[in-house]
Amino acid sequence: MLANYGYIGLFLVVAIFFAITTLLLPSFLRLIGIVPHKPNPIKNSTFECGMATIGKSWVQFNFRYYFYALIFLALDVLIIFLYPWAVELRQLGRFGFIVMLIFIAIITIGYIYAWRKKVLEWK
Repeated sequence: MLANYGYIGLFLVVAIFFAITTLLLPSFLRLIGIVPHKPNPIKNSTFECGMATIGKSWVQFNFRYYFYALIFLALDVLIIFLYPWAVELRQLGRFGFIVMLIFIAIITIGYIYAWRKKVLEWK
C-alpha cells in the first residue's frame, strides 16, 4: 500500500503514529506506575514565570487577535494549495491554470470585502 503513495503515505503513517503515541503514552505510563499522579493545591495553582499571579489570571483578548490568526491560517492554506499547483502546472495545462485563477479570485474577493468593511483596520 505504501508503495502506491510513496513519501506522502509514509508521512501519513508517521503522523498518525505520532498522534496516537502523544495521546496514549501519558495514560499508559501513569497506568503502569512510571509517572506518579499526586495532585495538591500548590501543584494545581496558577504560576506565571515562577511567581504567583496578581489579579485575575483569566484575560479576555480582543477578537482582532483571533481574526488576524484566521487570516494567517487562510494564507497558509492558500500557499498549501498553490505550491503543488505550481509544481505540476505544465501537466495540468490550461484547465488547471483557469481553476487556480478562479480560486485566487475567490480569495481576493473575500479580502476586498473584508477591506471595504474595515475589518482589517487595527484600532
